[in-house]
Amino acid sequence: MSENKELKEMIGKVFNDIADAIETGQFGKKIKIGLTTLGSEKGLENLLRGGEIAAKRGDYYQVVLIGPKVETDLEIVEANTEEEMHKKMEELLDSGYIDACVTMHYNFPIGVATVGRVVTPARGKELFITTTTGTSSPHRAEAMVKNAIYGIIAAKATGIKKPTVGILNVEGARQVERALKELVANGYEINFTESGRSDGGTVMRGNDLLTGTPDVMIQDSLTGNILMKMFSAFTTGGDYEASGFGYGPGIGEGYDRTIMILSRASGTPVVANAIQYAAELVKGNVKEVAKKEFQAAKKAKLDEILKSLTKDTKKAATEDEGEVTAPPQEVATASIAGIDIMDLEDAVKALWKKGIYAESGMGCTGPIVMVNEGKLDTAVKVLAEAGFVASPSPC
Repeated sequence: MSENKELKEMIGKVFNDIADAIETGQFGKKIKIGLTTLGSEKGLENLLRGGEIAAKRGDYYQVVLIGPKVETDLEIVEANTEEEMHKKMEELLDSGYIDACVTMHYNFPIGVATVGRVVTPARGKELFITTTTGTSSPHRAEAMVKNAIYGIIAAKATGIKKPTVGILNVEGARQVERALKELVANGYEINFTESGRSDGGTVMRGNDLLTGTPDVMIQDSLTGNILMKMFSAFTTGGDYEASGFGYGPGIGEGYDRTIMILSRASGTPVVANAIQYAAELVKGNVKEVAKKEFQAAKKAKLDEILKSLTKDTKKAATEDEGEVTAPPQEVATASIAGIDIMDLEDAVKALWKKGIYAESGMGCTGPIVMVNEGKLDTAVKVLAEAGFVASPSPC
Protein backbone atom coordinates (compact mmCIF):
# COMPACT_ATOMS: atom_id res chain seq x y z
CA MET A 1 0.00 0.00 0.00
CA SER A 2 2.83 2.41 0.89
CA GLU A 3 4.47 1.80 -2.51
CA ASN A 4 1.20 2.67 -4.30
CA LYS A 5 0.86 5.82 -2.20
CA GLU A 6 4.42 6.92 -3.03
CA LEU A 7 3.81 6.20 -6.72
CA LYS A 8 0.60 8.26 -6.71
CA GLU A 9 2.40 11.13 -4.97
CA MET A 10 5.22 11.00 -7.51
CA ILE A 11 2.78 10.96 -10.45
CA GLY A 12 0.85 13.83 -8.84
CA LYS A 13 4.07 15.86 -8.48
CA VAL A 14 4.97 15.23 -12.12
CA PHE A 15 1.56 16.46 -13.30
CA ASN A 16 1.80 19.50 -11.02
CA ASP A 17 5.27 20.30 -12.42
CA ILE A 18 3.94 19.95 -15.98
CA ALA A 19 1.01 22.25 -15.17
CA ASP A 20 3.36 24.83 -13.64
CA ALA A 21 5.66 24.62 -16.66
CA ILE A 22 2.79 25.14 -19.10
CA GLU A 23 1.50 28.09 -17.06
CA THR A 24 4.88 29.81 -16.65
CA GLY A 25 6.68 28.67 -19.78
CA GLN A 26 9.56 27.47 -17.57
CA PHE A 27 10.44 23.81 -18.05
CA GLY A 28 13.01 21.95 -15.98
CA LYS A 29 14.44 22.62 -12.54
CA LYS A 30 13.88 26.10 -11.14
CA ILE A 31 16.87 28.23 -10.28
CA LYS A 32 17.36 28.49 -6.51
CA ILE A 33 18.63 31.74 -5.02
CA GLY A 34 19.69 31.77 -1.38
CA LEU A 35 19.18 34.75 0.92
CA THR A 36 20.95 34.96 4.27
CA THR A 37 18.79 36.71 6.87
CA LEU A 38 21.15 37.72 9.69
CA GLY A 39 23.30 40.84 9.90
CA SER A 40 21.11 43.60 8.48
CA GLU A 41 20.97 46.95 10.29
CA LYS A 42 17.32 47.04 9.19
CA GLY A 43 16.40 43.75 10.82
CA LEU A 44 15.42 40.29 9.68
CA GLU A 45 11.91 41.39 8.67
CA ASN A 46 13.40 43.76 6.08
CA LEU A 47 15.25 40.87 4.41
CA LEU A 48 12.30 38.51 4.68
CA ARG A 49 9.99 40.96 2.91
CA GLY A 50 12.56 41.42 0.16
CA GLY A 51 12.78 37.66 -0.31
CA GLU A 52 9.02 37.28 -0.48
CA ILE A 53 8.66 40.13 -2.99
CA ALA A 54 11.37 38.62 -5.19
CA ALA A 55 9.73 35.18 -5.02
CA LYS A 56 6.45 36.61 -6.33
CA ARG A 57 8.24 38.24 -9.27
CA GLY A 58 10.08 35.19 -10.53
CA ASP A 59 8.44 32.31 -12.34
CA TYR A 60 11.80 30.68 -13.16
CA TYR A 61 13.46 30.91 -9.76
CA GLN A 62 12.66 30.34 -6.11
CA VAL A 63 14.09 31.84 -2.93
CA VAL A 64 15.70 29.80 -0.15
CA LEU A 65 16.21 31.58 3.19
CA ILE A 66 19.30 30.75 5.25
CA GLY A 67 18.84 31.84 8.84
CA PRO A 68 16.54 31.48 11.86
CA LYS A 69 13.05 30.01 11.57
CA VAL A 70 10.39 32.60 10.70
CA GLU A 71 6.77 32.58 9.60
CA THR A 72 6.90 32.39 5.80
CA ASP A 73 5.99 30.21 2.84
CA LEU A 74 9.60 30.35 1.62
CA GLU A 75 11.92 27.40 2.17
CA ILE A 76 14.24 27.87 5.16
CA VAL A 77 17.62 26.27 5.82
CA GLU A 78 18.05 26.93 9.52
CA ALA A 79 21.10 28.75 10.88
CA ASN A 80 21.22 30.82 14.07
CA THR A 81 24.55 32.68 13.90
CA GLU A 82 26.26 34.60 11.10
CA GLU A 83 29.16 32.16 11.13
CA GLU A 84 26.84 29.15 10.84
CA MET A 85 24.78 30.98 8.20
CA HIS A 86 27.77 31.63 5.90
CA LYS A 87 29.02 28.08 6.39
CA LYS A 88 25.61 26.74 5.34
CA MET A 89 25.56 29.14 2.40
CA GLU A 90 28.91 27.88 1.12
CA GLU A 91 27.85 24.25 1.57
CA LEU A 92 24.61 24.83 -0.36
CA LEU A 93 26.46 26.63 -3.15
CA ASP A 94 29.23 24.06 -3.45
CA SER A 95 26.75 21.14 -3.44
CA GLY A 96 24.66 22.82 -6.14
CA TYR A 97 21.53 22.92 -3.99
CA ILE A 98 21.36 26.68 -4.55
CA ASP A 99 22.71 28.37 -7.68
CA ALA A 100 23.56 31.74 -6.14
CA CYS A 101 23.18 33.54 -2.85
CA VAL A 102 22.54 37.09 -1.65
CA THR A 103 24.35 37.98 1.57
CA MET A 104 26.10 40.73 3.57
CA HIS A 105 29.58 41.32 4.91
CA TYR A 106 31.30 38.49 3.01
CA ASN A 107 35.07 38.43 2.49
CA PHE A 108 36.26 37.61 -1.04
CA PRO A 109 39.84 36.60 -1.89
CA ILE A 110 42.11 39.12 -3.62
CA GLY A 111 41.30 39.00 -7.32
CA VAL A 112 37.53 38.83 -6.77
CA ALA A 113 35.41 42.00 -6.78
CA THR A 114 31.71 42.78 -7.13
CA VAL A 115 29.84 44.48 -9.97
CA GLY A 116 27.02 46.66 -8.66
CA ARG A 117 23.94 47.72 -10.56
CA VAL A 118 22.02 50.96 -10.05
CA VAL A 119 19.30 53.04 -11.65
CA THR A 120 20.55 56.50 -12.61
CA PRO A 121 18.48 59.48 -11.43
CA ALA A 122 18.68 61.62 -14.57
CA ARG A 123 17.38 59.06 -17.10
CA GLY A 124 16.20 56.08 -15.05
CA LYS A 125 18.77 53.97 -16.91
CA GLU A 126 20.44 50.90 -15.39
CA LEU A 127 24.19 51.24 -14.93
CA PHE A 128 26.74 48.60 -13.91
CA ILE A 129 29.28 49.99 -11.42
CA THR A 130 32.49 47.97 -11.65
CA THR A 131 33.61 47.32 -9.00
CA THR A 132 32.00 47.99 -5.60
CA THR A 133 33.42 45.63 -2.94
CA GLY A 134 36.44 43.33 -2.78
CA THR A 135 39.47 44.08 -4.93
CA SER A 136 40.53 42.62 -8.25
CA SER A 137 44.15 43.67 -7.58
CA PRO A 138 46.12 45.59 -4.93
CA HIS A 139 47.47 47.78 -7.78
CA ARG A 140 44.94 50.48 -8.71
CA ALA A 141 45.41 50.62 -12.50
CA GLU A 142 45.63 46.84 -12.84
CA ALA A 143 42.46 46.52 -10.76
CA MET A 144 40.57 48.94 -12.99
CA VAL A 145 41.59 47.09 -16.16
CA LYS A 146 40.32 43.85 -14.63
CA ASN A 147 37.20 45.66 -13.44
CA ALA A 148 36.37 46.45 -17.06
CA ILE A 149 36.29 42.75 -17.87
CA TYR A 150 34.27 41.96 -14.73
CA GLY A 151 31.69 44.59 -15.67
CA ILE A 152 31.41 43.29 -19.22
CA ILE A 153 30.86 39.78 -17.83
CA ALA A 154 28.03 40.90 -15.54
CA ALA A 155 26.35 42.95 -18.26
CA LYS A 156 26.54 40.17 -20.85
CA ALA A 157 25.24 37.57 -18.39
CA THR A 158 22.14 39.72 -17.80
CA GLY A 159 21.40 39.85 -21.51
CA ILE A 160 23.26 42.91 -22.86
CA LYS A 161 25.06 41.46 -25.87
CA LYS A 162 27.39 44.41 -26.57
CA PRO A 163 27.58 46.51 -23.41
CA THR A 164 29.02 49.98 -23.82
CA VAL A 165 31.92 50.88 -21.55
CA GLY A 166 33.24 54.12 -20.06
CA ILE A 167 36.05 54.92 -17.61
CA LEU A 168 35.24 57.28 -14.76
CA ASN A 169 37.64 60.23 -14.55
CA VAL A 170 39.42 59.14 -11.36
CA GLU A 171 43.15 58.84 -10.68
CA GLY A 172 44.69 56.38 -13.14
CA ALA A 173 41.89 56.67 -15.71
CA ARG A 174 44.22 57.60 -18.58
CA GLN A 175 46.62 54.77 -17.80
CA VAL A 176 43.67 52.38 -17.77
CA GLU A 177 42.38 53.82 -21.05
CA ARG A 178 45.73 53.13 -22.73
CA ALA A 179 45.82 49.58 -21.40
CA LEU A 180 42.26 48.80 -22.50
CA LYS A 181 42.85 50.25 -25.96
CA GLU A 182 45.93 48.06 -26.26
CA LEU A 183 43.77 45.09 -25.30
CA VAL A 184 41.31 46.07 -28.06
CA ALA A 185 44.15 46.43 -30.57
CA ASN A 186 45.15 42.86 -29.69
CA GLY A 187 41.67 41.54 -30.51
CA TYR A 188 39.56 41.79 -27.33
CA GLU A 189 36.18 43.43 -27.93
CA ILE A 190 35.35 46.49 -25.81
CA ASN A 191 32.58 48.79 -27.02
CA PHE A 192 33.77 52.16 -25.73
CA THR A 193 31.14 54.86 -25.53
CA GLU A 194 31.54 58.64 -25.76
CA SER A 195 30.93 61.03 -22.89
CA GLY A 196 27.65 62.91 -23.11
CA ARG A 197 29.58 66.16 -22.76
CA SER A 198 30.30 68.04 -25.97
CA ASP A 199 33.99 67.12 -26.02
CA GLY A 200 33.25 63.38 -25.85
CA GLY A 201 35.97 60.84 -25.12
CA THR A 202 35.95 57.48 -23.36
CA VAL A 203 36.77 59.06 -19.99
CA MET A 204 33.47 59.81 -18.27
CA ARG A 205 32.57 62.82 -16.14
CA GLY A 206 30.14 63.06 -13.22
CA ASN A 207 27.37 64.02 -15.64
CA ASP A 208 27.77 60.62 -17.32
CA LEU A 209 27.19 58.88 -14.00
CA LEU A 210 23.88 60.67 -13.51
CA THR A 211 22.66 60.03 -17.05
CA GLY A 212 24.07 56.50 -17.34
CA THR A 213 26.00 57.21 -20.53
CA PRO A 214 27.69 53.76 -20.64
CA ASP A 215 26.20 50.43 -19.64
CA VAL A 216 29.37 49.71 -17.65
CA MET A 217 31.25 52.36 -15.66
CA ILE A 218 34.82 51.50 -14.61
CA GLN A 219 36.51 52.75 -11.45
CA ASP A 220 38.29 51.37 -8.38
CA SER A 221 36.32 49.48 -5.71
CA LEU A 222 36.47 52.20 -3.04
CA THR A 223 35.06 54.80 -5.43
CA GLY A 224 32.49 52.28 -6.66
CA ASN A 225 31.41 51.53 -3.10
CA ILE A 226 30.77 55.23 -2.44
CA LEU A 227 28.84 55.54 -5.71
CA MET A 228 26.64 52.59 -4.80
CA LYS A 229 25.73 54.19 -1.48
CA MET A 230 25.03 57.55 -3.13
CA PHE A 231 22.84 56.07 -5.88
CA SER A 232 21.02 53.71 -3.50
CA ALA A 233 20.28 56.08 -0.61
CA PHE A 234 20.20 59.63 -2.02
CA THR A 235 16.38 59.84 -1.69
CA THR A 236 16.22 58.57 1.91
CA GLY A 237 18.71 60.68 3.80
CA GLY A 238 21.42 58.05 3.61
CA ASP A 239 20.51 55.47 6.26
CA TYR A 240 18.30 53.27 4.06
CA GLU A 241 19.29 52.04 0.61
CA ALA A 242 16.07 52.05 -1.36
CA SER A 243 17.14 51.93 -5.01
CA GLY A 244 19.21 49.65 -7.22
CA PHE A 245 20.19 46.00 -7.30
CA GLY A 246 22.86 45.85 -4.62
CA TYR A 247 26.63 45.61 -4.79
CA GLY A 248 26.50 42.63 -7.12
CA PRO A 249 28.27 39.32 -7.73
CA GLY A 250 31.85 38.56 -6.82
CA ILE A 251 33.64 37.95 -10.12
CA GLY A 252 37.21 36.80 -10.65
CA GLU A 253 39.16 34.39 -12.81
CA GLY A 254 38.52 30.84 -11.60
CA TYR A 255 36.07 31.95 -8.91
CA ASP A 256 33.20 29.49 -8.94
CA ARG A 257 30.64 30.81 -6.44
CA THR A 258 27.92 33.29 -7.43
CA ILE A 259 27.67 35.36 -4.25
CA MET A 260 25.81 38.67 -4.34
CA ILE A 261 26.56 41.39 -1.81
CA LEU A 262 24.14 43.68 0.00
CA SER A 263 24.96 46.50 2.37
CA ARG A 264 23.77 46.17 5.95
CA ALA A 265 21.76 49.31 5.15
CA SER A 266 20.05 47.77 2.10
CA GLY A 267 16.28 48.10 2.27
CA THR A 268 13.55 45.74 1.13
CA PRO A 269 13.43 46.99 -2.52
CA VAL A 270 17.19 46.48 -2.95
CA VAL A 271 17.00 43.01 -1.37
CA ALA A 272 14.31 41.98 -3.86
CA ASN A 273 16.24 43.47 -6.78
CA ALA A 274 19.48 41.75 -5.72
CA ILE A 275 17.72 38.37 -5.76
CA GLN A 276 16.38 39.15 -9.24
CA TYR A 277 19.89 40.19 -10.36
CA ALA A 278 21.26 36.89 -9.05
CA ALA A 279 18.61 34.89 -10.90
CA GLU A 280 19.33 36.75 -14.15
CA LEU A 281 23.04 35.97 -13.81
CA VAL A 282 22.38 32.27 -13.25
CA LYS A 283 19.91 32.16 -16.14
CA GLY A 284 22.50 33.90 -18.33
CA ASN A 285 25.17 31.37 -17.25
CA VAL A 286 27.52 33.92 -15.74
CA LYS A 287 30.19 31.29 -15.05
CA GLU A 288 30.41 30.32 -18.72
CA VAL A 289 30.35 33.97 -19.81
CA ALA A 290 33.21 34.68 -17.40
CA LYS A 291 35.21 31.75 -18.71
CA LYS A 292 34.87 32.94 -22.31
CA GLU A 293 35.69 36.58 -21.51
CA PHE A 294 38.81 35.66 -19.55
CA GLN A 295 39.96 33.37 -22.36
CA ALA A 296 39.43 36.12 -24.95
CA ALA A 297 41.22 38.71 -22.81
CA LYS A 298 44.20 36.43 -22.19
CA LYS A 299 44.43 35.71 -25.90
CA ALA A 300 44.68 39.49 -26.36
CA LYS A 301 47.73 39.53 -24.03
CA LEU A 302 45.95 40.66 -20.88
CA ASP A 303 48.66 39.27 -18.60
CA GLU A 304 51.45 41.11 -20.44
CA ILE A 305 49.47 44.37 -20.39
CA LEU A 306 48.82 44.03 -16.66
CA LYS A 307 52.50 43.39 -15.99
CA SER A 308 53.39 46.57 -17.86
CA LEU A 309 51.14 48.52 -15.51
CA THR A 310 52.89 47.35 -12.37
CA LYS A 311 56.41 48.26 -13.41
CA ASP A 312 57.89 51.58 -14.43
CA THR A 313 58.13 51.46 -18.22
CA LYS A 314 57.89 55.19 -18.94
CA LYS A 315 60.69 56.56 -16.76
CA ALA A 316 63.25 55.44 -19.34
CA ALA A 317 61.91 58.18 -21.61
CA THR A 318 63.18 60.82 -19.19
CA GLU A 319 66.33 59.14 -17.89
CA ASP A 320 69.45 61.03 -18.90
CA GLU A 321 73.02 61.44 -17.81
CA GLY A 322 72.13 64.93 -16.56
CA GLU A 323 69.17 67.20 -15.94
CA VAL A 324 66.66 67.61 -18.80
CA THR A 325 66.21 71.30 -19.62
CA ALA A 326 63.47 72.99 -21.60
CA PRO A 327 64.11 74.00 -25.24
CA PRO A 328 63.50 77.65 -26.20
CA GLN A 329 59.94 78.70 -25.35
CA GLU A 330 57.34 78.64 -28.15
CA VAL A 331 53.66 79.50 -28.42
CA ALA A 332 51.98 76.33 -27.12
CA THR A 333 48.27 76.22 -27.99
CA ALA A 334 47.81 72.59 -29.12
CA SER A 335 46.88 70.23 -26.29
CA ILE A 336 47.38 66.50 -25.86
CA ALA A 337 45.08 64.73 -23.40
CA GLY A 338 45.11 61.13 -22.23
CA ILE A 339 48.05 61.48 -19.84
CA ASP A 340 47.80 60.33 -16.23
CA ILE A 341 48.39 63.15 -13.77
CA MET A 342 51.16 61.16 -12.07
CA ASP A 343 53.01 61.01 -15.42
CA LEU A 344 52.40 64.59 -16.52
CA GLU A 345 55.78 66.14 -15.69
CA ASP A 346 57.64 63.11 -17.03
CA ALA A 347 55.73 63.44 -20.31
CA VAL A 348 56.77 67.10 -20.59
CA LYS A 349 60.41 66.16 -19.98
CA ALA A 350 60.20 63.38 -22.56
CA LEU A 351 59.29 66.02 -25.16
CA TRP A 352 61.99 68.40 -23.96
CA LYS A 353 64.50 65.61 -24.41
CA LYS A 354 63.46 65.41 -28.08
CA GLY A 355 63.81 69.17 -28.51
CA ILE A 356 60.06 69.91 -28.41
CA TYR A 357 58.98 72.71 -26.11
CA ALA A 358 56.03 71.64 -23.95
CA GLU A 359 54.06 72.83 -20.94
CA SER A 360 51.79 70.94 -18.55
CA GLY A 361 48.25 72.07 -17.80
CA MET A 362 44.75 70.99 -16.85
CA GLY A 363 42.20 70.69 -19.63
CA CYS A 364 38.50 69.94 -19.87
CA THR A 365 38.91 66.22 -19.12
CA GLY A 366 42.00 66.34 -16.94
CA PRO A 367 45.77 66.72 -17.36
CA ILE A 368 47.15 67.90 -20.72
CA VAL A 369 50.50 68.64 -22.34
CA MET A 370 50.54 71.75 -24.50
CA VAL A 371 52.84 72.13 -27.53
CA ASN A 372 53.16 74.27 -30.62
CA GLU A 373 50.47 73.57 -33.25
CA GLY A 374 53.10 72.74 -35.86
CA LYS A 375 54.69 70.08 -33.65
CA LEU A 376 51.50 68.38 -32.42
CA ASP A 377 51.75 65.23 -34.57
CA THR A 378 55.42 64.73 -33.74
CA ALA A 379 54.78 65.29 -30.02
CA VAL A 380 51.96 62.76 -29.96
CA LYS A 381 54.17 60.21 -31.69
CA VAL A 382 56.95 60.76 -29.12
CA LEU A 383 54.54 60.39 -26.19
CA ALA A 384 52.90 57.30 -27.71
CA GLU A 385 56.27 55.60 -28.25
CA ALA A 386 57.22 56.38 -24.63
CA GLY A 387 53.92 54.92 -23.36
CA PHE A 388 52.36 58.16 -22.11
CA VAL A 389 49.39 58.19 -24.52
CA ALA A 390 47.54 55.59 -26.57
CA SER A 391 46.70 57.76 -29.58
CA PRO A 392 46.16 61.42 -30.58
CA SER A 393 43.55 62.87 -28.23
CA PRO A 394 43.03 66.61 -28.70
CA CYS A 395 40.88 68.29 -26.01
